[in-house]
Amino acid sequence: MPQFRDSKGRSWAIDINVTAVKRVRSLAGVDLLDLADGSLVETLIADPVKLADILYALCKPQADQAGVSDEQFGEGLAGDAIAGATDAMLESLAGFFQNPVQRANLTEVFRRTRVVVQAAHQAVQKRIEGGAIERAAEAALGISGATSTDSPASPASTPDPSPSGS
Repeated sequence: MPQFRDSKGRSWAIDINVTAVKRVRSLAGVDLLDLADGSLVETLIADPVKLADILYALCKPQADQAGVSDEQFGEGLAGDAIAGATDAMLESLAGFFQNPVQRANLTEVFRRTRVVVQAAHQAVQKRIEGGAIERAAEAALGISGATSTDSPASPASTPDPSPSGS
């Protein structure tokens, strides 16, 4: 059974079964079995709050046993914990289906989704490193050619704005 560790150090097991699917539908308003159009995976990637609601619904029996509220559970979801929780949930979701071909297909869809997300992160990193962010900000502000390494002129080379020059 896939597991993840939250940012508070708590370990959670993700066991997707019929009862868990019904609980997610009821508590989070999401149908984990509605995978046809890809919107579920898109939601999981784009909306960490909805993801937290789904994860809490999946982990609710464990949370109840540990005395962890919905809010406390959400406080443990940040950074690497979200990524680990998403991977555990997708792995468990793929394993839920009885047809081995469907399981294999879902596993491959989830793998490829991770590849695309990673490529998007790398593209953003390249833009940051290539100065595209600075150029876009400069263009938006109407500043031409300024960089963060430009230093202001020294006081000796800056004209005194007072009429007497002193």
